[in-house]
Amino acid sequence: MPSHIPFFPRPGLVALLPLALLAAPAAHAQTTNSGTDKFAQLETLLPTPNSYRTASGAPGRDYWQQRADYDIKVTLDDAKQAISGRETITYTNRSPDTLPYLWVQLDQNVLAKNSMTTATEVTQLQDRMSFNALEILTSDFDGGFKIESVTGADDKALKTVINHTMMRVDLPAPLRTGQAFAFNVKWRYNINGQQNKRNGYEYFPEDKNYLYEIAQFYPRMAVYSDNQGWQHKQFLGDGEFTVPFGDYRVSITAPADHVVGATGTLQNAAQVLTATQQKRLAQAKTAKKPVLIITQAEATRNESSRATATKTWTYAAQNVRDFAWASSRKFIWDALGVVQRGKPVMCMSYYPKEGNPLWGQYSTEVVAHTIKTYSKFTIDYQYPVAISVHGPVGGMEYPMISFNGRRPEKDGTYSAAVKYGMISVITHEVGHNFFPMIINSDERQWTWMDEGLNSFVQYLTEQEWERNYPSRRGEPAGIVDYMRTDNSLQVPIMTNSESLLQFGNNGYGKPATALNILRETVMGRELFDHAFKTYAQRWAYKHPTPADFFRTMEDASAVDLDWFWRGWFYTTDRCDLSLESVKAYTASTRDPAVENARSQQQRAAAPASISAQRNAADIPKTLVDEKPELKDFYNGFDPLAVTPADQQRYTASLEALSPAQRQRLSDTQNFYELSLRNLGGLVMPVIVQMTFADNTQETQTIPAEIWRRNNAQVTKVIVTKKPVIRFVLDPFQQTADTDLSNNAFPRQPAASRFELFQQQAPAAPNPMQQAQSATPAPKPESPAGGTK
Repeated sequence: MPSHIPFFPRPGLVALLPLALLAAPAAHAQTTNSGTDKFAQLETLLPTPNSYRTASGAPGRDYWQQRADYDIKVTLDDAKQAISGRETITYTNRSPDTLPYLWVQLDQNVLAKNSMTTATEVTQLQDRMSFNALEILTSDFDGGFKIESVTGADDKALKTVINHTMMRVDLPAPLRTGQAFAFNVKWRYNINGQQNKRNGYEYFPEDKNYLYEIAQFYPRMAVYSDNQGWQHKQFLGDGEFTVPFGDYRVSITAPADHVVGATGTLQNAAQVLTATQQKRLAQAKTAKKPVLIITQAEATRNESSRATATKTWTYAAQNVRDFAWASSRKFIWDALGVVQRGKPVMCMSYYPKEGNPLWGQYSTEVVAHTIKTYSKFTIDYQYPVAISVHGPVGGMEYPMISFNGRRPEKDGTYSAAVKYGMISVITHEVGHNFFPMIINSDERQWTWMDEGLNSFVQYLTEQEWERNYPSRRGEPAGIVDYMRTDNSLQVPIMTNSESLLQFGNNGYGKPATALNILRETVMGRELFDHAFKTYAQRWAYKHPTPADFFRTMEDASAVDLDWFWRGWFYTTDRCDLSLESVKAYTASTRDPAVENARSQQQRAAAPASISAQRNAADIPKTLVDEKPELKDFYNGFDPLAVTPADQQRYTASLEALSPAQRQRLSDTQNFYELSLRNLGGLVMPVIVQMTFADNTQETQTIPAEIWRRNNAQVTKVIVTKKPVIRFVLDPFQQTADTDLSNNAFPRQPAASRFELFQQQAPAAPNPMQQAQSATPAPKPESPAGGTK
């Protein structure tokens, strides 16, 4: 039998393989273990199923969760940029446990003078520092809660202990199962400017007005759950919020010329809106495009007002986990009613004139598109409103309301990056209504359960907004740079929110990409979409954990994904599959006339060795040439000449074969043995593209289970009817492979580019500025007709 010959894409260079060697595939030919077991089941890592949370990932028959209802009255001091308020919290104990005390979150204390966040912030000095950086280092701003009183329903003071961002309320009597306890809190605090990325105010020096985006403005209950008891990890700034569901009634007192938007539905429209505004709002319910409730001209006129009186706006929201609001005299306000599975939803936007023309053209349309698309992939949106507010916060989410950034230039032009950045941030923050506002995961513990899942559905939603939308996250190629960074700069996705490195990549990008790969490459869209929707339906208005998600995705699809969760979520392994070599074979026909002639062709085509070439010139005659008597039978024997005996043996061997076996010998098939190595540690499906001699192509996807017996190296035989001239792994970059240079055989260079630039070159104007330099901007349409 000829020795194995490395594969080269040249016609005729083949190795002959007796068919018998392929008759019985060696099922256990590669059982040597690589020292790891990346297919080990996760049961040893996941919590034991119980009557609260089942092994299928669904809530159990005894599942329970607590409830907290709020009646809040809050006042905005526009002169001092301060908040004061009082509230009544009614906490219902639905757990089987008796509670001697309650824990209340004081998230605003992250901005207190003695903040643990400031104390533990890692800082350093540089030779050149911006004024903003210096201001942060030297700021003496105190934005923490000032708790004035905590009393019971009888107005008697309750004992409390404040531990940074948590306050313990000791109960006068233990709270037993099924009982409710009402208590009152009175507080005040100073509103921050740019010190907090989640809420605060923006000051507009041109018209001397403020725009407020207010959240975490009230003391609110912590979650007490079956899987961890009280979730009272301190809020340090990154691990967001874990809060129970309840009903809210919130009365917001603001200057009379302010417009206030908030979570929930407005309860006293007749007292705070003009007749014209109420009429426009009614028109918006059935309009085909956004209707201006407050026009830009009206908002601009209102900027010069300085009311000394106040108005109180009252909002109510049912079964929400939080509440937020915005207030300014600068707001333009538009609205568009949509119907989601028979349920009306009012999509709205509040924004200053500085946001136009972008905000008037896109914001509310993006809100409506997001509600529709997320509902398709998760559950139907069931809240009555969805709001996007433009102000100082770059992007932050709360039930039914979100705060979003990106703003055009003062001349009204904008770059493509600003436009798509704005659409993306609105999509993302409005999408948070689903994760975590409805599917209410523990943000303080697991960033990825809301940011990662939300970023994934954001990607799907963006692709339905516009063909070839430039999504930042979701495509596998987009996470490659992060995944190839040194392990010291990464932590697994399953890391506490406050301990993440490269927060955006780890909490948003990597899990979003993992889910996209799961949908497109591992499970397929049909299985994935059903399982993902099942998870959303099971855990809507409940508190899911990672185990509930992992188990549901497997339970609803019949796909064992433990290897995927282990690799993508519990390690920092990367995908780097290498095609080390390819050996090419064809099956022997056993016909000596055919096979010997083929060998003669190979022998004739093979070049003489360099020694043989030199010997032909340096040795005129050999000894046998000089003494012919030294020749014998073998000097004239041709081992490739076909003898009658060879033909007789061939004929006899054919007669011993079945008709199917004889047909197999006559078939023209090509056999390729691919040697594969897993250099990055992350087991993934092997996607192989073959280019044939006629330049047609075919792609095969080999499931990741090919690595189950050896996580490090395997071989795979591929049989084709046409000869292959090139093999390429992951040709469409579906697996986030971090090194494409070893994906092809024969090897081909991985394309890359570099850019030449002149240091400190002036920035070019955006294309819109150039195009509009001689074109006047069109005027906005009338209120009933929407915006430009």
